[in-house]
Amino acid sequence: MARPERIPPEGLRRSALRAAMDFAGLSPEQLWMRYFGLGGHADLVDLDAHITGLLSLPPAQADVLAHAINEYLDELVAQHRVPYHRSSQGSRPTGPLTALVSLLLAAGSAPPEQLPALAAAAGRALGVEVTVHLVDHEQHALVQLPGAEGGGPARSALDNSMAGRAFRTTQIVASDRDTRPRLWVPVLDGADRLGVLGVDLADPSDLYDPALRQHCSWLASMLGHLVASMEPYGDELGRPRRNRPMTPSAELLWQQLPPLTAATDAFQLAGMLEPSYDTGGDAFDYALSATTVSLGIFDAVGHGMPAALMAAGALAGYRSARRDARGVFDQARAIDDVIAASFPGSAFVTGVLAEVDVSSGRLRYINAGHPPPLLLRGGRVVKELTGGRRVPFGLEASGLTVAEEPLEPGDWLCLYTDGIAEARDAAGAWFGEARLLDFLTREIASGQTAPETVRRLTEAVLRHQGGLLQDDATVLLARWTHADAPG
Repeated sequence: MARPERIPPEGLRRSALRAAMDFAGLSPEQLWMRYFGLGGHADLVDLDAHITGLLSLPPAQADVLAHAINEYLDELVAQHRVPYHRSSQGSRPTGPLTALVSLLLAAGSAPPEQLPALAAAAGRALGVEVTVHLVDHEQHALVQLPGAEGGGPARSALDNSMAGRAFRTTQIVASDRDTRPRLWVPVLDGADRLGVLGVDLADPSDLYDPALRQHCSWLASMLGHLVASMEPYGDELGRPRRNRPMTPSAELLWQQLPPLTAATDAFQLAGMLEPSYDTGGDAFDYALSATTVSLGIFDAVGHGMPAALMAAGALAGYRSARRDARGVFDQARAIDDVIAASFPGSAFVTGVLAEVDVSSGRLRYINAGHPPPLLLRGGRVVKELTGGRRVPFGLEASGLTVAEEPLEPGDWLCLYTDGIAEARDAAGAWFGEARLLDFLTREIASGQTAPETVRRLTEAVLRHQGGLLQDDATVLLARWTHADAPG
């Protein structure tokens, strides 16, 4: 009869744990990363206290910790295995891939607010110290998320900081100020700019190490996708990015909007709403595919929650028809039906619906009582698109027509609400269409991207009106980049 395995006392298990860590060369942070990836619940402080004997983890958690280091010991032994004649693909990630896979696995069961700590642990696996900085709601500054050590000031202005430069240009920026070598790495979700990753290095010579830069870019890319996917699960990733409370009407509309920036190899676009904490009736939407790009911008009559509900209704009608593969004519009819049935009386929504055929550049559009879209070519505004006019959505329309305009590769489209042109300064002067045209011409001619141009435009409008808008101001800027048909 086999004798049952004798379970060693707690002291022996802890001594074996420390000996295994010494043999493997694992730091507490690296071990915690592996432990957390296996479903461990204890934080880094408790794990370190367990290792040093200051407290004891529950038996089940201690076993998870033991399994985490035993797995790593197996990996070390595997490095010294005698090879077979027939080679086989390794089953475990190695090198920088280990940090990325560990981050991905750990994030799958972590609450959103633990993401900065998980990113820091992944950075240590790469031999660097990282902090996470996300752009605030107004896109004025970068905010360091709580939960990570160090990393500089809590807020960094976008327009006069190294971190802000990395965000604006979406390029890695190197800094060795205060004898502290650091990389600022853009954090993107696709084309949507979310923030930057602060990467502290041990040696200034690492600032221009191409392999390290590539590894940090991979980490920032993984982090961008995780921020976008985890933020809807809770409030802790979004709360630090708000500088004041948001009105219920603004809360409703922001939840309806798509990401502020999107791109394919054939199309780039970016949008923004102001005032970001108190918007009530403006909204925009888009849809990208290999063959067609759909754009929509809306301005509901009134203010506050009634206008927000109407704008949300217009978005719902638009999406319902568009996702049913109906064209702009039927999309307009669907919005009419929603507004007329749900908001009787004199309620209406102005707006523009547009579709671009990606292969040919043919633009088809309808304008429902809205400011005409602007067409920019060669770095300057060449015309206002004044066709396709009809009454606002929700009012009885007759003789609805769809206008067409051929685009050329590199053309820009600007859709905007009247709050842009009608912003007034203290003397009562309008921001005006002429100022808008001049601004777009200068920014596009200087090589600014669509999202950076949109950010700068909304800041210029806010400055013109002393930082306090009297009406919603929304812009949607799009660029058709080439005429190649999808393969």
